[in-house]
Amino acid sequence: MINKDLENIIASGAIIIDVRTKEEYEDGHIDGSLNVSLKDIKKATSWLIKDVPTILVCASGSRSALAKEILESSGFTKVYNGGNWNNFGEIKAGGCPVK
Repeated sequence: MINKDLENIIASGAIIIDVRTKEEYEDGHIDGSLNVSLKDIKKATSWLIKDVPTILVCASGSRSALAKEILESSGFTKVYNGGNWNNFGEIKAGGCPVK
């Protein structure tokens, strides 16, 4: 189950980025989430907005932890590791603000 802090961050307009592969994402994902695989997350720093809260998810939390480090090293400060995407249940992500 998702923790209350992340639930509040999502309710406040955070985006959710699923860093699994396209194939994994197509097998199931959070409605409204964006699929940017871990191998492409560095490229995404050119179009993601730094001050929009971003929650990263994957299958276990390992890839999302690495993606969090990559985004933080690029100056993103409102980045959260959401862990396993499936823990979010029926929650729906908001929009996807990009540059």
